This record gives sequence, C-alpha cells and structure tokens, in this order.
Amino acid sequence: MTPEKKKELQLFAVRARKNVIVSLHAAGSGHPGGSLSSIDYLTYLYTEEMRNLDPKDPRKADRDRFVLSKGHICPGLYAVLAQCGFFPEKDLLTLRQPGSHLQGHPNMNLTPGVDLSTGSLGQGVSAAAGMAKGAKYLGQDIHVFALTGDGEIAEGQIWEALAFAAHYKLDNLCVAMDINGLQIDGATKDVMNMEPIDKKVEAFGWDVIKINGHDFDDIEKAFERFHANLGTGKPTAILMNTVKGKGVSFMENQAGWHGKAPNDKEFEQAMAELDAAEKEIEEA
Repeated sequence: MTPEKKKELQLFAVRARKNVIVSLHAAGSGHPGGSLSSIDYLTYLYTEEMRNLDPKDPRKADRDRFVLSKGHICPGLYAVLAQCGFFPEKDLLTLRQPGSHLQGHPNMNLTPGVDLSTGSLGQGVSAAAGMAKGAKYLGQDIHVFALTGDGEIAEGQIWEALAFAAHYKLDNLCVAMDINGLQIDGATKDVMNMEPIDKKVEAFGWDVIKINGHDFDDIEKAFERFHANLGTGKPTAILMNTVKGKGVSFMENQAGWHGKAPNDKEFEQAMAELDAAEKEIEEA
C-alpha cells in the first residue's frame, strides 16, 4: 500500500471516529467501544473492497453485501456510510431519535446502504452465509462480508453457520471477527473464553488469517487472502486483534464503554484527542 493511500484511509477512519462520538453524544446513548474498534475494517471494506456500491442506487442488484452481525455497533457503520455518501452526515445527529432512519440497530427498510436488519446477536453470520449460498446458486458474482465479535461468537448459531459455509464451499464469503477482548459484562476470557479461536475456526473448514485490525497493510493482506481463496471452495475468516474504544484514550480497553454515550466533558476530551490525531495525520 502506498503512503498516500494509507494516509487517505487513516484520515477517513479518524473522521469516522469523530462522527461516532458526535452521534453518540447527540443521542445520549449507544455503543462506542466496538464501533471505534471496528472503524478501520469498515473504512477499508467500504472504500477499497466492496464492489458495485452506488449511494444513488443502494439496492443495486450486483453489489457486494455486508452484514453487521453485532448490530449494536451501528454508529460505526452509519459514520462510514455517511462519509461514503449514502446519506448526509448531518443525519448522524438524529441517531436513536424517534422518526430517524438511524436507529440503535441497523434497519434495512430505513437506512440506505444497510443490507440486513440485525440486533439479535448470533444471527448475522447465518444470514450472510445464506446470501453467499444464494449468489452461488444463481451464478452471481457477489461477495458477502460479515462482521462479528469475540463476545458474540459464544452464540452457538455462529458455529452452525461456519459449518454450513464450509460444507457448501462458500468461498465468496468472508467473515471478520473483531477480537477486542471485552464485552458488556467484562473480559471475554472471563465471561466465556473462546480461545483458541483460530484453531476452532480452522477446524470448521475455514482459511483463517490473524491480523492487527488497526493496520491498513494487514487489512489489505487479509482481503488479498480472501481473493486468493475465490474458486477454492474455502471461506475466509479474518481474526482482527483490536482495541475496544480505539482512538479515545479514556475509552480504550474499558468494558464500561461498551454501551454508554459520553457526557459533555467527555465529548470535549474525545473530540480534542481525535482532532489532534487528524491534524497529526494531515501533517505527516
């Protein structure tokens, strides 16, 4: 990846993080931790990886699909969609408000760019596998992507979906797992230790790549691995080591920031830190 491209992606990501904080502060509720840890993946996915996306035609038939299985981190998805032009960035100020098309979980019937309504944890990977199977059945060149988390993968349906995808050779399916080590009740290793995740996913018949989920070179290599698997019959899993609350010092690695919004003082501090990060990237 060229330095220019990396800088472009870093600027997009830090601005998306700012929009996450702005929307959550306006709403007075929501989920910052996982939204911030997933931003770099979502940035690359929507700006570099997914094909045939058209903000003017969000339901374009030949577009690639994305399923946000852990739907509560939709502030991150909304920020990226807004910056890609699916709806005005000012709409982010209406997060979770009555009548807004940006609710606390994604709604495909309300929000341009959302491919599946999600919220009940554990179901998204199954839906993504179904989309990938449908594309194969119809002979369509459509790639399907899904994002789950290390807390969510304690749900049994995730593993049924992984088995299904391997059995039906869904090499057009790529599932990312946001492994930030925390969930609403604390550390994942204490709530439900799923390690070794890589060995378990491999045992279900997937090709697994482990990366730093905040390194755009790593993210690019992971998607290159997905491309290499096309035609092999093997689905791809990207295990992303991330920092919950990435980019805001007092939110980083704090389970308490799984699901609450910043107050006025915290909002000012978070925005000051992200403004400084943006300036540093611009001047590099």
